[in-house]
Amino acid sequence: MLNELREYQRTIFKKSDFSYKRYFHKSLNLDKKLVGIIGARGVGKTTYLIQHLKELDLPFSKKLYISADTINIPSLFEVANAFYKEEGEVLVIDEIHKYKNFEIELKKIYDILDLKVIFSGSSALRLDNAKADLSRRAIIYTVDGLSFREFIELSKEISLPSFTLEEILKNHIDIAYELLEKFNLTLLFREYLKSGYYPFYFEDKENYLLKLNQTINTVIEVDIPSIFPIEYNSVQNLKKLVRLLCESHPYTPNMKELLAKMDMKDNYKGLYRFIEYLNRAKIFITLKPKVKGDSIFTKPDKIYLNNTNLHFAYCQNSNIGTLREVFIASMLQNRQDIEVAKKGDFLVDGKYILEVGGKRKKYKQIANIKNSFVVADDIEIGNGNKIPLWLFGFLY
Repeated sequence: MLNELREYQRTIFKKSDFSYKRYFHKSLNLDKKLVGIIGARGVGKTTYLIQHLKELDLPFSKKLYISADTINIPSLFEVANAFYKEEGEVLVIDEIHKYKNFEIELKKIYDILDLKVIFSGSSALRLDNAKADLSRRAIIYTVDGLSFREFIELSKEISLPSFTLEEILKNHIDIAYELLEKFNLTLLFREYLKSGYYPFYFEDKENYLLKLNQTINTVIEVDIPSIFPIEYNSVQNLKKLVRLLCESHPYTPNMKELLAKMDMKDNYKGLYRFIEYLNRAKIFITLKPKVKGDSIFTKPDKIYLNNTNLHFAYCQNSNIGTLREVFIASMLQNRQDIEVAKKGDFLVDGKYILEVGGKRKKYKQIANIKNSFVVADDIEIGNGNKIPLWLFGFLY
């Protein structure tokens, strides 16, 4: 069994020649005994794991890559135990959500074997199986698609810095001026909004949107059903929900109206579950009011597609106002706390108000509000509290 797996690993190592280091290469601590890396399909988890293993200062025999997606494995524990008996040290399990009852297997490996395990899986991955309780054992990291900064680095083969939100809000004029000395903004930003979020764009630019559509269909048809108990009709409803949202303006959900469009009668709980599944799978971003327990049955204040590329893959026409808000939400998610503002578009970290619009956007809606900013598209350099939209692509 190990010979077959090592041959597969050797082939994978040989084929993998992607040398670019994503933003999370330096921030993930993989020294713990059990580490999970979750994120949307296509954001580069597999590439990162292979890069890490190849660079790990260990003999080939002491590190092992397996994929629950492509290899028929009778038991994860049996593989791990056989590897451990041959003095293996680091085991990487890719696409682990495809393996039934993986939580129980991982718990057994963790409790019995002195082996470091790194696993990747869907962002919708659930670790709350009562029989395993991996949430107390595993360190989990969530990774995102390419930022605008990373997209430029890959496109132009240059190195660019990232900035904290506070740095951008305070020093945006100087930061923008220095960055614009290094690249031409306009064409790159439009290309990024359409095609730059997922790294596989650089493998086949011509067919990218088609492949992205296929990728999202795979998430809905395969990944989500492998994690949540849903039937075939529900899969079709998930696709319908994505299309409905894609065709909307920045969407403040009317649940009754949405139920009617979905032909779901009064099945409110079912609709809330669908929204949660798509949010967990990184197809939606849902902004909810602060409530105790963060129940999935709390009505979202707004629902967005997860990133601007999804609009171009799913919609014939995309509303520019929607794209601007989606871009901001996608850059802020997993880094800042974001809510819908009572005045303005976003309340960030409980203190910053962002009003998003075009270059002619005024301060009228957020006048006299402390720590409020206009985030404007179609400008290269801002002034005062007016900040270029593209600059938020340098948060990571």
